[in-house]
Amino acid sequence: MKEIVQDGAPVLREVARPVPEETFGSAELTTLIEDMSTALEGEPDGVALAAPQVGVSWRLFIVRRDRTEPPPDAPHSGAPGKPSTLPRVLDPQVGVYINPEITKTSRKRAKADEGCLSVRNIYGTTNRHERVTLTARLADGSRFTRGAGGLLAQIFEHEVDHLNGVLFIDGAENLVEVPPHHEHE
Repeated sequence: MKEIVQDGAPVLREVARPVPEETFGSAELTTLIEDMSTALEGEPDGVALAAPQVGVSWRLFIVRRDRTEPPPDAPHSGAPGKPSTLPRVLDPQVGVYINPEITKTSRKRAKADEGCLSVRNIYGTTNRHERVTLTARLADGSRFTRGAGGLLAQIFEHEVDHLNGVLFIDGAENLVEVPPHHEHE
């Protein structure tokens, strides 16, 4: 499994290279996306991961869409009108964004709490655009455009920053260290 590199690793401060044209549709690209998905799966508090975070200086990131939206209403418990108290687990839904470019941003910005899997246990407040439009490619090379608001817009900006060698701590305010929560051993 690919390890998530931490602040201080030179790859996190490089401007990532575009994914080469001949790589689209290749086993190499498929393996990288699978490795990134596995690494992200192992971080339940993570919602997205950029290739530089696993040591690969390519313009690629993934988003766990199932972790960005509140779960749909849980199934009913059998009693009419009573929602179940059982948690609902969503299947992983991984969005792939290759050679992404932010093509449009809203004028309005919003302050948001933010953290990063490559800057563990540090959190702060960022000032992100409320809406973002991004163009990117899929693993097969097809192009698409996606608009986003709220958390997803914040994720898009955060991940594109990674591809440009920028960490959220570079512009965040009110940075705090939160010790990890460990289960009883």
